Amino acid sequence: MRQYPPHIDLQPAQRAQGTVRLPGSKSISNRVLLLAALAEGTTDIRDLLASDDTHVMLTALQSLGIDWQRSGATQDYTVTGGAGKFPNQRADLFMGNAGTAIRPLTAALAIVGGDYTLHGVARMHERPIGDLVDALNAIGAKIACTGVAGFPPLHIRTGQIHTQSLDVRGNVSSQFLTALLMVAPLIARTQAVKINVIGELISKPYIEITINLMRRFGVEVERDGWQSFTIAAAQCYVSPGRIHVEGDASSASYFLAAGAIAGGPVRVEGVGSNSIQGDVRFVDALRQMGATITMGENWIESSANGVLKAIDADFNHIPDAAMTIAMAALYADGPSTLRNIGSWRVKETDRIHAMATELRKLGATVEEGADYLRITPPVELTAAEIATYDDHRMAMCFSLASLDGAAQRGAQIRINDPDCVAKTFPDYFDVFATVATPSL
Repeated sequence: MRQYPPHIDLQPAQRAQGTVRLPGSKSISNRVLLLAALAEGTTDIRDLLASDDTHVMLTALQSLGIDWQRSGATQDYTVTGGAGKFPNQRADLFMGNAGTAIRPLTAALAIVGGDYTLHGVARMHERPIGDLVDALNAIGAKIACTGVAGFPPLHIRTGQIHTQSLDVRGNVSSQFLTALLMVAPLIARTQAVKINVIGELISKPYIEITINLMRRFGVEVERDGWQSFTIAAAQCYVSPGRIHVEGDASSASYFLAAGAIAGGPVRVEGVGSNSIQGDVRFVDALRQMGATITMGENWIESSANGVLKAIDADFNHIPDAAMTIAMAALYADGPSTLRNIGSWRVKETDRIHAMATELRKLGATVEEGADYLRITPPVELTAAEIATYDDHRMAMCFSLASLDGAAQRGAQIRINDPDCVAKTFPDYFDVFATVATPSL
């Protein structure tokens, strides 16, 4: 993968325009890999994301005895499924900081059975998993948190699974429900299984991705609003043969925001009106801020339409892409408020605190709440050295502060530890440079 120096200096850019071919979606990539591993048959996966998080999942599946092959230097893979089982009943798995890998794998290993340990980087051991562990242990799984209760590392042993229903909290991470949905067919061998969500379910569009992909692998989920999900008995995952990973909608947000801030047009290819990803709804927020958006089945294009308008909106449904709106708020005509973003606190870093800290370096006035940010743009952006907190989205977001907007000139920005973008978009800064035209 691309290796960057310890920091990157971005010079002010007069305009953003051009076309970007997006890398594959992380959310889709890791879900598809696990579904292919659990399915009957062989699955050809096209345009899998090349990143740290997918490497973590591929390595874990290999350790579990799942055979996969990469086609030359492409991002096309062939996965031979285990038909609901993992050949290796004992493994020590390093999960990095990949929430999309550790949460569903924990559920799958607990249901399939064996003797497994899962651990990751220091931040992973600070990211909650207790609600998922409790839901699984309540139905007979044997999962122990071997460090701090409710957090990885984990030790999983064979349990005695017995249930017709499971309960899981929905207000911390939608990945807990995703994990239970993905393994529900392994539980529902002879009778249906119902999963009940306790409290509000956040990040609903990610659950839609999960259900859509399960359907592609032959399993139907019956949904009663967002409070319960039923998986009928005797369903099993069967390979669809070939599956294509669409472009990453969260990654698209940086380029679409660039077009909205700095002239445009900027077009992203690989995601569009046919997307199964909720983050495509990011464009609704850009439209609300006054940007011009056009869209086709497999592309989206953005252009500026004068000074961006301030926004006050609930971003619970698109928490990752909402970080990009926080950057667009620097170029708005007044204070913007991002609401219902409490899930930022338990991501790769505490993103509410991190965003507030770094936005202030640029001269913004920022009010930080338990689940909201209020951002008042500065009269003039200040050159700044941005800490990235080993968080890929922090690094990518703050590249946008180098852009000239209609009412604001971009600043010189130093991004520390740019290699953290390898989590989802290893060559991000090279691609960003192709659309950002330096100021004279």
